[in-house]
Amino acid sequence: MSRKRFFSLTLTSLFIATMTITDVSLASSSANKGELVIYSSRKEHLIKPLFDQYTKETGVKISYVTDAEGPLIARMQAEGKTTPADMFITVDAGNLWQAQQKGLLQPVQSETLSKNIPEHLKDPNNNWFGLSVRARTMVYATDRVQPESLSTYEDLASSKWDGRLCLRTAKKVYNQSLVGTLIARLGQDKTETIVKGWVNNLAAPVFSNDTLALQAVEAGQCDVTVVNTYYFGRLLKEKPNLKLKLFWANQKTSGTHVNISGAGITKYAKHKAEAIAFLEWLSKPEAQQIFANANMEYPANQSVKPSKLVASWGEFKHDQLNVEAAGRLQGDAIKLMDRAGYH
Repeated sequence: MSRKRFFSLTLTSLFIATMTITDVSLASSSANKGELVIYSSRKEHLIKPLFDQYTKETGVKISYVTDAEGPLIARMQAEGKTTPADMFITVDAGNLWQAQQKGLLQPVQSETLSKNIPEHLKDPNNNWFGLSVRARTMVYATDRVQPESLSTYEDLASSKWDGRLCLRTAKKVYNQSLVGTLIARLGQDKTETIVKGWVNNLAAPVFSNDTLALQAVEAGQCDVTVVNTYYFGRLLKEKPNLKLKLFWANQKTSGTHVNISGAGITKYAKHKAEAIAFLEWLSKPEAQQIFANANMEYPANQSVKPSKLVASWGEFKHDQLNVEAAGRLQGDAIKLMDRAGYH
């Protein structure tokens, strides 16, 4: 290694280390003042309104660190008992399950959370709780697809969809969770046959995100795709005359696949009682409305109505399988999709 390359790498490492130490120092300083510290993989504009509202109502200040879920989980592991984090907020039950499996969360006994969050949207041992619901279902081109021709995720593997299907990459946790729940319901063999059918029916290579898949359907590259509904909502806001429509999958069988964004109290939370109080507040109607509306998701608290736009998509039957299965079977789902050629 050249001396120039060595010094470049050293300076880069020092810069990253300094940023990390500064970040932790700020969080630790906040923790010492009795402020809650939250690690979140949700984007700042989606969570800061909640933090600000809670501070306004209670006087409790909240410091936060945002990053992707992988780096945040790794960070909590590295920090161990010294972590300043009191709470971990992220998307997808698979990510919460991973944090739990790594011993980073602790169980919470709360009558408020038991009342407000349905059983299938939280960890069976109360290590984490769903705070908003994300439905992953079909979107089709209204000028090329009759809705009565659609039915289930499984049916998208049939020959009638040959060359008409677009999908997001299997590398994203959303699709891993969907396949994980199919494994839970149908078993490995049947699910693998279905996923192979999806791959055979692809009209184009998989897309890096749901928006691109939706745009491919809009452009006529394919006729149907599977996305989280809020991506459809975002595109619809940009293009009110969009010739695409949601179809609620599996309404006559298991129900549409749902997942969550949610949170858990960290194992080494310095302010456990305060963190639980905030988590309980997040499950109540006022916060649920803010939380769900920020990204066009569904409230986890079923006494709360979704936003007007989301409600306009109609009611649907949710899959009642505990979302914990999405995490527990994530590894199996990844291996299965790889065998099926879905990448």
